[in-house]
Amino acid sequence: MKKTLVFLFLSALVLSFSSCDKNDNVVLLFSVEDDKKLGKQVSEQIASDPSYKILSRSQYAQAYQYLDQVVDEILNSGEVVYKDDFVWEVYLLEDDSTLNAFATPGGYIYVYTGLIKYLDNVDALAGVLGHEIAHADLRHSSRTMQKQYGVSVLLGILLGNNENQLIEIAGQMAGQVAGLSFSREYETESDLRSVEYLAQTPYACDGAKIFFQKLENAGQGGTTPQFFSTHPSPVNRIQNIEDKAAEENCDTQLLANSGYTAFKAMLP
Repeated sequence: MKKTLVFLFLSALVLSFSSCDKNDNVVLLFSVEDDKKLGKQVSEQIASDPSYKILSRSQYAQAYQYLDQVVDEILNSGEVVYKDDFVWEVYLLEDDSTLNAFATPGGYIYVYTGLIKYLDNVDALAGVLGHEIAHADLRHSSRTMQKQYGVSVLLGILLGNNENQLIEIAGQMAGQVAGLSFSREYETESDLRSVEYLAQTPYACDGAKIFFQKLENAGQGGTTPQFFSTHPSPVNRIQNIEDKAAEENCDTQLLANSGYTAFKAMLP
C-alpha cells in the first residue's frame, strides 16, 4: 500500500513539473523555456571560449546573409514545430580543418567554414542545416538528459527548488552537444526530419545524403565527422534518406544558380 502511494505521489509530481513535447507527446521534465535558457548558456560559453572563432557578422555580412537565407527557408517550411518558440540564431566558426556543424537546445546553430568549403552545393548545406535544426526542434538534448539522469534525480533537484543545480546539470549535458554524441535513434530521426523540412523548400529534399556520398566517393566512409555520428553507418544513412525522399515523393533536383561558389569565396 505504501509503495502504491509513493508511486502515485511521484507520478503526480512528474505531471506537475513536466511538459508535453509538441513532436510526439513525449513527457519531458524540461520545458521549452528551459531549452532556451540552456541554449543561451551554451552560446555564451562558446562566445567566451577562444577555441571557437566566431566570424563577425559585420565583417562577413554577405556570408551571413546567404547562410541566414538558407536557414530561413527551412524554418519557413511549415514543418519546424518550434519555429516560433526558439531563437534560431546561426553562427560561422572559422576552422577549415573541421567538417562539422552543431546546434544547441533552443536553436543556436554553428557551422564550421571547413564544412562549407568541403561541400559543393547549397543543397548539401541545407541538408546538414536541416539535420541540425531537427536536433533542436526534436529536443534531443533534453530527451537525452532525461534518459541519462533519470526522472528521480531530476525530480529531487526540482523538489529541492535548486534551479541552479538543475541548470548546471543541464549545462553539462548541453556542453556535449558540440561533441554531438546523439544516439543512433536520434541521428536517424534528424536525418528523416531533414527530408521533411527540405521537401517544402527549393532545395533537394535528400540534400542530407550528399555529404555522406562525397565521403564514400572519396573513400573516407570510415572517418565520418562527429556531427553525423557513425551510428548508423554513412551507407545506411544514405539509404534511409533516399527511402524517406521516395516516401515523401519530393523533389531531389539540385538547385541551379544558387550562388554557392560565391558564398564560399566570401569566407576567410
